[in-house]
Amino acid sequence: MIYRSYNCIGIIKSFFYKQETVKNYGEAMLRLLFFTGLLILFTGFVTLAGVPRYITVSGTVKDAVTGKGIAFASVSLTGSHIGTVSNLDGVFTLKVPVLSGNTDISISHLGYRRADFSIDEIDVNGRDFLIEPHTVLLKEVVIRPTDARAIVVSALGRIEENYPVVPYRLTGFYRETIRQRREYVSISEAVVDIYQAPYNSKRDMNMFRIIQGRKSGNVKRADTLLVKLQGGPHVSMLLDVAKNPELIMSSETANFYNFDLVDIVKVDEVSNYVISFSPRVIIDYPLYYGKLYISVERHAITMAEFSLDLSDRDKAAQSFILRKPARLRFNPVNTRYLASYKEVDGKYHVNYLRYELEFFADWRRRLFRTGYTIMSEMAITTRTSGNVKRFAPGESLRSTAVLAEQVPVYFDDDFWGEYNYIEPDQSIETAIRRLNRQLDW
Repeated sequence: MIYRSYNCIGIIKSFFYKQETVKNYGEAMLRLLFFTGLLILFTGFVTLAGVPRYITVSGTVKDAVTGKGIAFASVSLTGSHIGTVSNLDGVFTLKVPVLSGNTDISISHLGYRRADFSIDEIDVNGRDFLIEPHTVLLKEVVIRPTDARAIVVSALGRIEENYPVVPYRLTGFYRETIRQRREYVSISEAVVDIYQAPYNSKRDMNMFRIIQGRKSGNVKRADTLLVKLQGGPHVSMLLDVAKNPELIMSSETANFYNFDLVDIVKVDEVSNYVISFSPRVIIDYPLYYGKLYISVERHAITMAEFSLDLSDRDKAAQSFILRKPARLRFNPVNTRYLASYKEVDGKYHVNYLRYELEFFADWRRRLFRTGYTIMSEMAITTRTSGNVKRFAPGESLRSTAVLAEQVPVYFDDDFWGEYNYIEPDQSIETAIRRLNRQLDW
């Protein structure tokens, strides 16, 4: 049975396979490959060139009032394109080149005051970085229901004004994990070189190549289904809703949604409208619920949080499934998508991208069903412009590639060297330690 859907997240397709042959559906973004039986993998090894000197700054970003860790805080070298994000626990590591000439790091997050810290005064072995909450009172004005829609339409019309219209060369850290129930069955990570196409070009597409990467193998052996992600960093960058507004809505499809101005918050010291949206019509494919954060002054989208409307589970399932065995049932129960941006040199640049999918898969006539959670995240850690060239076709990672098939099984404390990365969450760190014990045997 084959399903196709042209709803957002571009074309999100999933495969449930019992056969060995996988066809190339070039335009697909997210593909979940479910294999039964034995699968033999052959992987290459990616080497790393010489490592320049750097200082490692690490710590935990915390709320100055509650003391709780702050997830996905932006941590950057002040006045540069070098940065990372904190993990779910608020923990981060930032590699600072010694010869950069920068002496401060900047930490920011939605709803908090931006804070700068001198590297010379930081204990590089780890500390708490406290940032203060920053609330903005919603002005006492009458907001007509059409105002929120007008703000969104205005933001969609200002993409070329607010985002880069020249190509950029990015370095990103990408991670994908697959959990069966509460146990990790796969962890794959890579530092990727990215050709980022201009925001005013629909024909020029992003390109990727792996600098170095690693995978866990099977942290826990799956029982009946082996789940794989197809697309890797291609999928993450397609969540860049400023580059791909049709993922959620375009100027033409904005009428499919209701909009509501619910708050005004600070993001990086800039006031932002918080506009919620929800489906107002029923069409052939599921729409989305979520929030857009749009700068008050420039009408630039600075962050998007959204999830798929799962009220019609059968229709939603068809958005993910392209092919599956007749007896396999797929039931999505939760989706979460996040795209955030950072203003640098007068333009907004993609900063962090994340998606999660929770679903149940079970075989008919069997008593139990199995729950899976898939997570993918990517942080942009460096950006450069000027004389940026597209990669040669043979160098780039195919959009149909499975990252776990491109990188070796290898975990080492200093594996990433000079490259910035996202610190693993506590649960991922535990799974990695378990793998290391297996490798030591």
